[in-house]
Amino acid sequence: MSVSSTVNERVCRRQPAALYSLVLIEFYCVNKTMPTPAEKETPHSPHWTLIRDLAVLQVKLLVDGFRDLVLLPASIIAAIVSMSRTQDGVPGPEFYKLLVAGKHSEHFINLFGALRNAPAGVDPDDIRGGAEMDDIVSRVESFVVDEYKRGGVTSQAKSRIDEALEKLRKKKAADPDSDPET
Repeated sequence: MSVSSTVNERVCRRQPAALYSLVLIEFYCVNKTMPTPAEKETPHSPHWTLIRDLAVLQVKLLVDGFRDLVLLPASIIAAIVSMSRTQDGVPGPEFYKLLVAGKHSEHFINLFGALRNAPAGVDPDDIRGGAEMDDIVSRVESFVVDEYKRGGVTSQAKSRIDEALEKLRKKKAADPDSDPET
């Protein structure tokens, strides 16, 4: 191992910003000329792009997870508020407004935006299996409805939920001045 490569390794380990300078020096040593502006502006190596994309994904996963953590209780509260503000048999819009805000945040986070840097041969639109969470929920919902029609456990649970909702409606009707958010 040459002295210059040992020095280069030590400098790069201590100060990653020195890497660009070392690349310029090596280019000059090999070609005996300084790189042209076009050569200086070459894109980062695919390895650095991958490392950057990994770091950005980790940050986005944290942000997305925090958003989900906030949405868990917020969605329950918004649903309760929507049900308590039912008018003419139609729940209030609070829950669906929260969904709109969640959808906007999902678009903003753009969790898988690094796919724009995917190498040739990786098709970002290739989704195997094709099932989405909504499809799975629909299947479970169909099962629950069938179970309810047969008079199984779900019909008892539905009855209890209906009773609880009716009690909430009666309480609100008895005290129209109460604020459902407090």
